[in-house]
Amino acid sequence: MFDANAPIHDNTIRLDAATTSALATPREAFHLIDTTMMWAPQSGGVKRYLSAKRAWLAKRRPDVRHTLVVPGARTRVDGDGVVTVSATRLPFGNGYRMPASPAKWETVLRLLEPDIIEAGDIFVPGHAALEAGEAAGVPVVGFCHTDAAALAALHFGEWAQAPTFSFWAQAYKRFDHVVAPSRHMAARLADAGVHRLSIQQLGVDTQLFRPDRGDRDRLIRKLGVPTDTRLLVFAGRPAREKNIDSMVAAVERLGAPYKLLLVGAGKDQIWSPNVISLDFERDPVRLAALLASCDAALHANENEIFGLFVLEAMAAGLPVIGSRRGGVGELIDASVGQPADNVEPGGLAEAIEALFDRDVAALSQAARRRAETRHGWDATFEALTRLYGQLVAGRAHPQLALSA
Repeated sequence: MFDANAPIHDNTIRLDAATTSALATPREAFHLIDTTMMWAPQSGGVKRYLSAKRAWLAKRRPDVRHTLVVPGARTRVDGDGVVTVSATRLPFGNGYRMPASPAKWETVLRLLEPDIIEAGDIFVPGHAALEAGEAAGVPVVGFCHTDAAALAALHFGEWAQAPTFSFWAQAYKRFDHVVAPSRHMAARLADAGVHRLSIQQLGVDTQLFRPDRGDRDRLIRKLGVPTDTRLLVFAGRPAREKNIDSMVAAVERLGAPYKLLLVGAGKDQIWSPNVISLDFERDPVRLAALLASCDAALHANENEIFGLFVLEAMAAGLPVIGSRRGGVGELIDASVGQPADNVEPGGLAEAIEALFDRDVAALSQAARRRAETRHGWDATFEALTRLYGQLVAGRAHPQLALSA
């Protein structure tokens, strides 16, 4: 047990008494910590997942104390259950920060006295979570939000895939349990030799993202495009793996009346007249209204781990054009959109035209129904809290432990 009134320090750690006191955790509630480096002003799906979890726990499970430990400009308790650990801001990183001190991160986690930790990555926060869990004797869950090996191959070349895959595999094998958001990701983990594994799809707030938030006529006027425009939308980070260039090329190939609206992903880029770029939308209500005002959603990453944007679009009443492969291929089919045979410009263009040759209104209704009936957040977080309870019980009573 740490003395909350004493400063903690060694060669890498400098936490003063005020900070350690603020980190001290009341023990009256089951304490869940989520930690990740994938938290920034313009973060994507991981931040939305964690924000939704916080809201759900506050409403449905007030017996669970939930703390987020994420990168920040300095180590501090920000209030409302958020703790930041000092980390260097990445240049050209859209506000993301790279933690440099696993020891400091681990100390913060231990001072918070968790009952269970969920790590959203295998970088400094993930490794610190494993060390803190071992020291405190509490289980640590790894939620696999990123295929590090696939990203390494994309950004650095095929030579980088094998060593990154090995690092990635060895890290996930250390967790007490690993959660994958799709069968695609679970298969990758299984190939890596990870066996304490389950699949839990993410969800969507169907009260936030819904068709009646849309005002298509108003958006058409604001964008200054013809009323007969077929307006496609993609919202997300301007990351290479999102395959923005292919979406742009597909719409350029089709020409009028197709337009592509990029929200966040097209910032600071100059495109053709067929592409309209808007800044990242931080307000979830405005984002929901924007999606619901478009005609269809477009997604071009065939290695997507899950594709939270796809669910948000479907909940907003949009049919989705996307890859048959990866996590997106598990969310869409011909009844709610148009799977593309490939995500090259030609393949996307063919799928876009095929969608608009069908009954788009019926597809929109079907997409909304699927989001409502299959993808509400309740199922996701009920399953996760059951898993947390089983893991904690298994640590306290090994005969109750989950089988590998």
